[in-house]
Amino acid sequence: MVSGSPTASPLAHPPGSPPGVLRIGNASGFYGDRFDALREMLTGGPLDVLTGDYLAELTMLILGRDRLKNPDAGYAKTFLRQLEEGLGLAHERGVRIVTNAGGLNPAGLAAAVRALAERVGVLVRVAHVEGDDLLARGGWGDGVLTANAYLGGAGIAACLRAGADVVVTGRVTDAALVTGPAAAHFGWDLTGPDGPDDPDRPGDLDALAGAVVAGHVLECGTQATGGNYSFFTRHDIRRPGFPLAEIHADGSAVITKHDGTGGVVDVGTVTAQLLYETGGARYAGPDVTARLDTVRLDQDGPDRVRISGVRGEPPPPDLKVGLNRLGGLRNEIVFVLTGLDIDAKARLVRGQVEDALAGRRPAEVRWELARTDRPDADTEETASALLRLVVRDSDPEVVGRAVSGAAVELALGSYPGFHVTAPPGKGVPYGVFEAAYVDASEVAHTAVLPDGRRVAVPTPLRTTALEPVPAPPLPEPLPAGLPTRRAPLGLVVGARSGDKGGDANVGVWARSEDGWRWLAHELTTDRFRELIPESRELTVVRHLLPRLRAVNFTVEGLLGEGVAAQARFDPQAKALGEWLRARHADIPEVLL
Repeated sequence: MVSGSPTASPLAHPPGSPPGVLRIGNASGFYGDRFDALREMLTGGPLDVLTGDYLAELTMLILGRDRLKNPDAGYAKTFLRQLEEGLGLAHERGVRIVTNAGGLNPAGLAAAVRALAERVGVLVRVAHVEGDDLLARGGWGDGVLTANAYLGGAGIAACLRAGADVVVTGRVTDAALVTGPAAAHFGWDLTGPDGPDDPDRPGDLDALAGAVVAGHVLECGTQATGGNYSFFTRHDIRRPGFPLAEIHADGSAVITKHDGTGGVVDVGTVTAQLLYETGGARYAGPDVTARLDTVRLDQDGPDRVRISGVRGEPPPPDLKVGLNRLGGLRNEIVFVLTGLDIDAKARLVRGQVEDALAGRRPAEVRWELARTDRPDADTEETASALLRLVVRDSDPEVVGRAVSGAAVELALGSYPGFHVTAPPGKGVPYGVFEAAYVDASEVAHTAVLPDGRRVAVPTPLRTTALEPVPAPPLPEPLPAGLPTRRAPLGLVVGARSGDKGGDANVGVWARSEDGWRWLAHELTTDRFRELIPESRELTVVRHLLPRLRAVNFTVEGLLGEGVAAQARFDPQAKALGEWLRARHADIPEVLL
């Protein structure tokens, strides 16, 4: 069986690794992350496996455009430059490298790694995983540049069991970079039944679910060690170290970082990352569905957080397919409005531009006034507001010359103090992300081993359609009549937010049990809509996660057609959680 069996030989440990523990570190959370991280992780302490996550929805679009220009492109070139020094370091220390930097061309990146290894004189065995690219299958609609299924970790496990030192993949789930090595090391069965006493329960689900949770914590790099953290002022995060997980045979793990590196690992930083870009209690993937409502987090010492108790269920029968297509062309002009009569100035220039576009109006025209100005300001910048115009159309003339000309021609005949933040230019292409689903059995998940053999990776023997988990009971509310104070939510709760296609995710957690009792009753979907006005006409779904003292919101359609479409001021909703924390509420004084 490709996914192995419980008798599979574990990966060799480098010196210094604790027995019975697989130490997996991460050196990249996105394409463009800290360049020196790979070297820092290899030299900072013992590791067994080092992963690198380079792919996101927007990255796949960027790689798709690269491939249009050059069929041999389509992978993250940064990884190769990092490997020029890192390959020798990893080989000396016995560290396996697993990365999805292959993007749309994992075979091409694997060949480039072999060429690099020969050039620098390091003998390594390179394997890759393919089968995720479904573009040639067709039927995806007009303008689709990329169509990639999210594969699991079984192909990675097969490559490692065959002796690979470097494994390159295309589009796999971020957590697969951890589940694959863990399954290879501990002999977890990714496809078979758990045993004769329970033939209906696929094997090692709880262990795999624990690895998925650990992988989700690691995938965004320093977001687990204090980066983008609501309570950053309490820690030194000027240069946070990258995270690592000490994974045990039962799937439990300790999240930590190399000694002497910056940042912090505590229950708060791990909770924040667990809530990032997730939804309900069931976190589905191609290997297993992890139950986030079973996760237990405990501080296990300085910069050490133990993850335990995670339960797993069979994965869904379908694989998610990420589709990226060109949606048309986009142009943007930001008018600067300074001093008095801001609203009147905005009305004037908006009316003038609309009149000029009347003959060739773009398909989509959006205006947004950001009142960044202050009264009696002591700098010109703080006396100014920004009026943002965004247009979209398939015709380059309509979004280009027609718009830029309309703006430039107003320079001497519009509101006093007329100027823009940058000269108007041509329209630029924008992308649209969509999700589709295909039966997992229709995807040719393939492990290409170091000796060139191609091995088909089987799908799980049992799957279960994804269903929502019934809402858990609410905690007891705080006693009625407690004195309250009007204050920002962020004084008592943390938040982290992000994007999933056109939807936004906002996870909010309390730092104490009393805080949780208040949060669960206070921050309902109706209250969320009050605090975030642009969500009032949208579907907002709330999920309760009592073990994490958290509520997780999905705001459907807030981001339009996804990050590449740039439909919103904050197109990935990265700061949506911080905006929510800045909103005021009547908070019981006992929590402040």
